[in-house]
Formats: sequence, structure tokens, C-alpha cells
Amino acid sequence: MSSDDILIAPPPPADARLRYGADPNQFGDLRVPKSKGPFPVVMNIHGGFWRAKYDLAHAGHLCAALTAKGVATWNLEYRRVGNAGGGWPGIFEDIVNGYRFISQNANRHNLDSQRMAVTGHSAGGQLALCLAARETSVKNVVSLAGVVDLQQAWELHLSNNAVVDFLGGKPDEVPEHYHEADPMRLKIPKAVQWLIHGLADDVVPANLSREYVQQKKANGEDVHLLEIAAARHFDVIDPRSAAWPKVEQTILHLIQA
Repeated sequence: MSSDDILIAPPPPADARLRYGADPNQFGDLRVPKSKGPFPVVMNIHGGFWRAKYDLAHAGHLCAALTAKGVATWNLEYRRVGNAGGGWPGIFEDIVNGYRFISQNANRHNLDSQRMAVTGHSAGGQLALCLAARETSVKNVVSLAGVVDLQQAWELHLSNNAVVDFLGGKPDEVPEHYHEADPMRLKIPKAVQWLIHGLADDVVPANLSREYVQQKKANGEDVHLLEIAAARHFDVIDPRSAAWPKVEQTILHLIQA
């Protein structure tokens, strides 16, 4: 089993696909436990360096695993680079609208919106933290191997300078976009933040999460770091991995599931 075969393994089916907008990419997959609710809920934002070639399917595995533990999951799709409107700020507008949709429709689907966390993997970690900065109703946010420092993403040329395509230019060309989108520069005064990163990650260096936590702690934010030895980039979202029990335990504890 390779670290990234989660990208091609078919996930268990969702219970419902719900649209939060008119664009073909503005939808989410909802999974709800079979037991009696209302259920705590996790909204998940998949990664893929913001590119259209990567969709939500691979994140269905972690969502199904959480739902098996009694948690409803809302696996969000969104416009990505390569889709119409898929750069900045269109991507983030979709994240905000997807979050507001599930929050406003929680009762209809037997969800307990007071016990909710937002998770995001890789580029999704950046989007999840941005959401927590924008929407003060977000109480818990978990970045999984997140691209949480966009300046460093540019300096390290991560995934062939994916951040340049996402934000529409280099830091000196569109500095306002970097200020708006970079979690390292945003204030998250209310949400509890967990950054989880594998120390064997060769896609997004674990040092990004470590430095983020150090800086945000110094700023007085409620932020925590979980580093997992030998875990690679996709291990933190793969329920078959040795890293998964620690990831799952952290999420379940946050929402008291």
C-alpha cells in the first residue's frame, strides 16, 4: 500500500449529495450515522493544491470512517483552479457558502451544529483556517498536513508553484491576495485550532505547521500541534494508516463524539 493510493481507491458511498450553489462544483456529500441523532458534524475540505484535477472523492474515506464513529460528515466540493471562477477569491467564496449551507440546514438533516469541526487536508487546511478567521461561529478547526504559510509555499515552490496559480500571481504581484488568503497572517481569535502533520511528509513540510503554531501561540491564539512520526502526506487522511487513530481521536475529542 503506497501513501497516495487513497487518491484512486473508491470511497464508500455517501448518503446524499446536496447542492449549495448553481455551479456544477458547488455541492457536498453528506454522510449521517444510522443511530439516533442529532449528530456532531465534521465539514471536510479536501486538498489537491487547489487544482481541478483533484476532487472530493479521495476524502470520502476519512468521512466514512468518522461517520462509522457516530459523526455526520459534510465533504465539500468547490471550484478549483482550472474551473470557471476557481481562483482566488472564488474558491474561498465556495468554502464560506458551503459552511453556511450546512449550518443553516443542520436541523433538517439531524445535525448538532453546536458540536461541529471543520477539517482540511493540504490546501484544504489553508482553506479551513481561512474559514475560521472569517466565520467566527467556527468553534473547532483541524489542519491535516496543511499548506498554512503561503509565503513559504511560494518560496519552496511547492507543487510547481501551485500557490501562484491559486492566488493569481507571485507575492510581489498580488500582495493583497496573500494577505487575504494566508492563514499565517490572519487572526483566529475564537476557534480551537489543531494542526496535525506527519514528520515524513515530503509534499508539505511539517515545519510549516510547527512554525505556524509557534507564531499563533505567541499571538495568544488557542492552537495545538500534533506531529506524527513516520507519517506521510496522505497517511493523515487514510483510515488504513497507522497515523489515523491519533487523527481520529483528536477530531472526536474536539466535538465530544
